[in-house]
Amino acid sequence: MTETVTVGIPKPVHYSPDLESLQPDERETENGLNDAFNTILERTSGDYGHAVRSVHAKAHGILKGVMSVRGDLPQELAQGLFEHSKDHPVYLRISTNAGDILPDAVSLPRGLAIKVLDVDGNRLPDAEGRNQDFIMVNGPVFQSKTAKQFLGNLKMLAKTTDRMEGTKTVMSSVLQTVNDTLEAVGVASPKIQSLGGAPNVNPLGETYFSVTPFRYGEYVAKFRLKPVSQDLTALTGKKIDVSVSEDAIRETIQAEMQTVDAAWEFQVQLCRDIDRQPIEDPTVEWSEEEAPFVTVATIRAGPQDSWSADKVQRVDEEMRFSVWTGLSAHRPLGNINRARKAAYQHSSDFRQNFNRCPIHEP
Repeated sequence: MTETVTVGIPKPVHYSPDLESLQPDERETENGLNDAFNTILERTSGDYGHAVRSVHAKAHGILKGVMSVRGDLPQELAQGLFEHSKDHPVYLRISTNAGDILPDAVSLPRGLAIKVLDVDGNRLPDAEGRNQDFIMVNGPVFQSKTAKQFLGNLKMLAKTTDRMEGTKTVMSSVLQTVNDTLEAVGVASPKIQSLGGAPNVNPLGETYFSVTPFRYGEYVAKFRLKPVSQDLTALTGKKIDVSVSEDAIRETIQAEMQTVDAAWEFQVQLCRDIDRQPIEDPTVEWSEEEAPFVTVATIRAGPQDSWSADKVQRVDEEMRFSVWTGLSAHRPLGNINRARKAAYQHSSDFRQNFNRCPIHEP
């Protein structure tokens, strides 16, 4: 097995439970998150007559593909799911992060959830099936340092759910102009983007990040999914005209995936300095110079119908995605990730009960 050449780069930090710092009010915060999500779930399900996810409610495309784990990985990268070279079937769900289903003119950050099938190994507590989930967004940092701060933002979001869609659309347009101005002078604003000022670019060309850290077998890492096929990189930064339809993004992806040969590199960023790459603060971007991303697998998805009735039912309705579905070797780390476990399960249970449609692992 080859060795990693990391001249001038420290060795990766070994995983230890001591790397996490539990807060005394975490259970109280979890309860608050569930209450806020309930407000969103009850309001949207009442309006639609159908329960949708409390976050990332609107899907733009569902793809089926294959993850191929590399066979030449050094020891520090051959961990957990990536220990052995193997091809795994995968599902990918492309979405927008709001809890209500908004017109695409309300421009918000995009998400990409991955479900890797047929994964063997010791599983996390309550993790059903034999699959590994990865949940990513098209930005490298989270907007809140702690779950308690996120709860404050979520309460504001819950108050605006399903209210003044026209106002949201107008405000999104204003915020996009502000964000474009900031980016023109080299400044990106995650806060403005999270409020509706994200550029309405094609999700197929975007790079996605796990944002929060995870155990990586003996080590700790963040993850990234980077488009590499020419068909995808040609779409990077390409804006979609959302004035033509409320579902313009979905329709664009569906049309493009009839011919697109999609390929992404799945990459790992090992933590090498616990102070400069903190576990408990996802608002801090880990420097690529100090902790480089390395490719451990490739995901490919050939031409297909990205919004077929079968995939919508199978994935959008009957599946859940959670960072807590997977192997113990990829245990979610940090305050935000700990809070996500109960919140994801709560949302899934609500959807299952309201829709009377069992949610299960494929």
